[in-house]
Amino acid sequence: MKISIYTTEGKESGSAELRDSIFAIEPNETVIYEDVRRYMANQRQGTAKTKERGEVRGGGRKAYRQKGTGMARRGSIRSPLLKGGGTVFGPRPRVHNVKMTKKMRRLARKSALSLKASEDAIIVVEDFTYEAPKTSNIANMLEALDIDDKKVLILTAETDINVYKSARNIPGVQVLEGNKANTYQILDADVLLIQKGAVDVLQESIETTEEAA
Repeated sequence: MKISIYTTEGKESGSAELRDSIFAIEPNETVIYEDVRRYMANQRQGTAKTKERGEVRGGGRKAYRQKGTGMARRGSIRSPLLKGGGTVFGPRPRVHNVKMTKKMRRLARKSALSLKASEDAIIVVEDFTYEAPKTSNIANMLEALDIDDKKVLILTAETDINVYKSARNIPGVQVLEGNKANTYQILDADVLLIQKGAVDVLQESIETTEEAA
């Protein structure tokens, strides 16, 4: 499939070829869901911890006399039923990681890209870089492309620290190398802004892993 290429001033300057095997497949919603679930689960630290009855300090002595209080006999003031007592079945540190095969992760990325392509949410722009970080450079480009009010994921051909620093202060704008965008990040953005040089980087990163499998 062909897609227009724009300049940073928002003018059309040519066209680029996107591989149908990546940008024009039937999106597999089940695999997309599983990959997003995997990504979000793997972000969890799993360090939540509460003390149970046997771990709470105190409660060694008898709380009050056996008879004559008119209350039930409590063996410890650290009972889960009392304030300051232990937690019943509280969280413990554990690993939340979810595993997924490379083939499924690759299909999920292709499905996400195809979904964005079907929604006309992909813009290819000519390669650009800056001599020094300047937020207004990115802001002006987004305004020229009429996407300054959207969440934008900018994919670059390689690591460009000046582009990254120019965009990091703009809410909703993220910069990544073309071969590092995952399913969640692709879907989370309203628009994918891909540098012309990053198109091949993105496509090769998917096709290479497919051949290796």
